Amino acid sequence: MTEPTRIEADYLIETAYDPRQAAEAMAGEQSSGTFVPIPGETPELKERSAARIERLEVVEEVNEPSLPGAGRPKSGEATYRRARVTLSWPIDNFGASLPNLMATVAGNLFELKQFSGLRLLDIRLPATFADAYSGPKFGIAGTRKLAGVEGRPIIGTIVKPSVGFGPEETAGLAKILCEAGIDFIKDDELQSDGPHCPFEGRARAVMRVINDHADRTGKKVMFAFNITGELDQMRRRHDLVRDLGGTCIMASLNSVGLVGMIELGRFSELPIHAHRNGWGYLSREPMLGWSYVAWQKIWRLAGADHMHVNGLSNKFCEDDESVIASARACLTPMFAEKPCIAMPVFSSGQSAKQAPGTFAALGTTDLIFAAGGGIMAHPDGPAAGVASLCEAWEAATARVPLAEYAKERPALARALEAYAA
Repeated sequence: MTEPTRIEADYLIETAYDPRQAAEAMAGEQSSGTFVPIPGETPELKERSAARIERLEVVEEVNEPSLPGAGRPKSGEATYRRARVTLSWPIDNFGASLPNLMATVAGNLFELKQFSGLRLLDIRLPATFADAYSGPKFGIAGTRKLAGVEGRPIIGTIVKPSVGFGPEETAGLAKILCEAGIDFIKDDELQSDGPHCPFEGRARAVMRVINDHADRTGKKVMFAFNITGELDQMRRRHDLVRDLGGTCIMASLNSVGLVGMIELGRFSELPIHAHRNGWGYLSREPMLGWSYVAWQKIWRLAGADHMHVNGLSNKFCEDDESVIASARACLTPMFAEKPCIAMPVFSSGQSAKQAPGTFAALGTTDLIFAAGGGIMAHPDGPAAGVASLCEAWEAATARVPLAEYAKERPALARALEAYAA
């Protein structure tokens, strides 16, 4: 089979114009054309470089525009049609470049007046992108090996309060969590390198605790230090964590940007825990922005080993179906020879009660299950919180109802009672 040489992107559009004409405007704006014919845009050039409409299917009509500022045809037509559109571009337009891919599939098209709604649903890339970028260096297998966890989810938590602790207080909490049997701890995304909790002091204090615990027990807890910053800062922080014996770093994707993540992926010698804070401004309006299915592919290819996907019955606005679709996307191979699988991270209001639904919907334990209050707020303390999560996942994988499994397991019983609301 010939290797495809075109990039494809799927969109959901809404327009008061003829949908095909609107799609043609997209294709022209994002390749060789503009709003009027121009000298030099010959048939030969179009054949070589123009975007193509591969598929177009009208799916419904609505009476009101979803977004402000959209144009209407001179006829004054008031019906807005929604359609699924697939565009494709030749790889030779910009080569295997993620920054220029972003400019092409998610550039000026969002502002075109023909559209009262436009959302990027998915992208498909030629294998030349796999050759150009590292993808996850650790992924699921490497993360499990470093965390020493097989056959079940990696049970994790977040440092809470999110900010306010200094280095020694953070280390004190890490000590409590290590002794509680936790697998994974992460900085909150709001904690990086402030004067009250400087990065170097926090890293040294926390790793002293983690290394001491590992020396005593043989289990090294994975701590994802938030190294988000400018490129030189991220490199120095990464090197410090590595040299201290740490096994994970974290970066906020929307803060460091695509080029920052690409460079981090290239030089990192540790798993990269990719946080999606800010995701809502790219996704919350259903007729604007990105689907996570498309968005996460960019970051996996850049080098993310772990990708946040929210969680079931979460504290945010995302529904469970979307959460599971996001997690499945992270576990779906991107290329035959280079799958670029990332480990989905379930978080946001998680506790023992979500384990059965998460396993039933996803069908795998290849995930990080991060619970803040679900561990720290357990009535009997963090150790019972960790135990309750492990027991909940045992019940889930054995397909035993939680209430039944909890009858002889006090930690799980108390968790179900505490988090019943």
